[in-house]
Amino acid sequence: MVIKVLGSGCKNCIKLEENVKEALKGLNLSAEVEKVQDINDILDYGVMKTPGLVVNEKVKVMGRVPSVEEIKKILEQEQG
Repeated sequence: MVIKVLGSGCKNCIKLEENVKEALKGLNLSAEVEKVQDINDILDYGVMKTPGLVVNEKVKVMGRVPSVEEIKKILEQEQG
């Protein structure tokens, strides 16, 4: 599983990355977590408002910081 946090490094982007790592830990999953800060790369995903959460190349959340529990649900769905 590849998880990308899209954002410039603002406090919400940092919080999203922290929440992702906490959700992974809570589910006992390992995944590659990448930070995408280049605006052109972010726009390529169609994300106009950061932070954005991309899981396995699918945009799951944009423009807000989802809770740890919400991220857990997203990750569980992606696992199948």
